Amino acid sequence: MSMKMPQPEAMLFDLDGTLFKTETLLLPAYHATFDKLREMGLYTGETPPEERILGALGMLLEHIWERVMPEATLEARRQADLLLLQYQMVGLQQGQGVLYEGVAETLQALHAKGIRLFVASNGLEDYVKHVVQAKGLGELFEGLYSAGQYRTRSKVDLVRLLLDTHHVRSAWMVGDRSSDVEAGLANGLTVAACDYAGFREQGELEGAHIRIRHFADLLDHL
Repeated sequence: MSMKMPQPEAMLFDLDGTLFKTETLLLPAYHATFDKLREMGLYTGETPPEERILGALGMLLEHIWERVMPEATLEARRQADLLLLQYQMVGLQQGQGVLYEGVAETLQALHAKGIRLFVASNGLEDYVKHVVQAKGLGELFEGLYSAGQYRTRSKVDLVRLLLDTHHVRSAWMVGDRSSDVEAGLANGLTVAACDYAGFREQGELEGAHIRIRHFADLLDHL
């Protein structure tokens, strides 16, 4: 029996690992990035294991590259940032990248119930906007908030900014990482933790009010 909660005024969604199956776009771009870095003379040796970047999803970009290539120069990391985005944009145009099962239909259903929908992501502005548009979700969202656009130091700040700007009084934070749980709890929101992406570490979702194994399960809790 799913625990029912009062319908919120709004729902805020993380993007990677929550709505979007990131690795389907990220991994081809990741390998292309390291091929290019080697070609540019900014990196030598094998491409770091995929687990490093997958495990870093949801972090701020500077922390991602520290984790993926701790021994690399600052220039190499900056270049990696640019290249990865560039290759992901090309991939999106070529139709790469998929949403998790049930995402489009569930968002439509929530929208039809009059719930205001937002994205709150630690990603880059261009990346977030392009993924949402490429996957045909643009008209469902009232606002797309990214750490890249608003230069926030944490998701707690990003979510607070979103709530204040749009005068949202009650909301759910839906995401798959500890940063999402923290952002929701710190802002007094109901937290729905998505437990299907597999990027998280043990204990990351502690404190969430709801846990879902499939995106469509959100509807069972309303």
